[in-house]
Amino acid sequence: MKITNIRSYIVDNGTKKHWVFVRLETDAGIVGWGESYSQSDREDAIISHLAQFARYMIGRDPFQIKYTTTMLRDDYVHRRGSMEFYSALSGLEIALWDIVGQACGQPVHNLLGGRYRDKIRVYANGWAYNAKTPVDIAKAAEAVVSRGFTALKFDPFPLPVRTYVDKDIERHAVSMVSAVRDAVGDEVEVLVECSRRFSPTIASRFAKAIAQLRPYWIEEPVPAFDLDGLREVRQVSDAPIVSGETLYTKDEFRSLFASRGVDIINPDISVCGGLLELKEIAATAESHLVGVSPHNYNSTTVSLAATMQASASMPNFLLTEYFLSFDKVGSDICDEPLVPVNGHIELTDRPGIGIALREDELRKRAASGTPFRTLRTVSAEA
Repeated sequence: MKITNIRSYIVDNGTKKHWVFVRLETDAGIVGWGESYSQSDREDAIISHLAQFARYMIGRDPFQIKYTTTMLRDDYVHRRGSMEFYSALSGLEIALWDIVGQACGQPVHNLLGGRYRDKIRVYANGWAYNAKTPVDIAKAAEAVVSRGFTALKFDPFPLPVRTYVDKDIERHAVSMVSAVRDAVGDEVEVLVECSRRFSPTIASRFAKAIAQLRPYWIEEPVPAFDLDGLREVRQVSDAPIVSGETLYTKDEFRSLFASRGVDIINPDISVCGGLLELKEIAATAESHLVGVSPHNYNSTTVSLAATMQASASMPNFLLTEYFLSFDKVGSDICDEPLVPVNGHIELTDRPGIGIALREDELRKRAASGTPFRTLRTVSAEA
């Protein structure tokens, strides 16, 4: 069996972020689907890489997954990868696994050592964008819990992102977390996002301020490359510290594990290097007694399905991300939508990653341009 064609789709899902899908075709008639992580204004760069990959992939055996990804890292970018490259590579790699699973008549998790669990726990995100006050966010959190989710994540800090914020903003963030905890009760997990924005001092102060609210974790209080800063925050935080969504491949996680600065990592399957790379990162985390909660700021289709396949075989898996703001369009474009029930999604035995996309729906939603994003200008608040 040989690869015969690569196609890319940029899909408008009605939000500020488009989706990028990869479709691999073979001479055996098997089609594999992958998904690349994307950001506004970056989609064209990602699909440019995918177009260049075709020169290397046409005629290649899809079973040569490890060789293919290593070759592209070593020979195509000479080990100088960018977000756009690793996003494209990850989408390609997922599609290769989808083909291999279908060719073998097996779900991918069976090719990775078998399932460790029958269903995958998910947490809700993408539900708090319009909540500006504690009253607003409490109502939004109640609505999420009414849908059966047992864990939910949000960023309590307003935009714009700043490394240093004043005390009023810190107090507001604490009040937002407090409102969510009061609204959902003690049995629902509250995951607090910080989006890599703070200095260690402010992050540490915030961690101590919300300790009595029992957050399930504090995510990315400082940038992932600030290993000393992460360790400082972890030393004063009662809640576990999470980081890793901006890192590529297991090479970049090596220093994070050595620093002892995190309790949980959150690599993203569609940018960290793909399905097998996520599995290998998780195996290294296991040896460091670190939990894994894969990031998934992608669609609720291909990336989520691939994440579920990898997560099923991880002893140290905790839960993964499900974006409520994406699920309507995700269901429209997917042949078998992944639907959470009581905060979990059942694992399928369908060969490959377990789903396929509807090309007619992808074409209907083809993006005509990247979502407009206003860049900040110089001001008194800059």
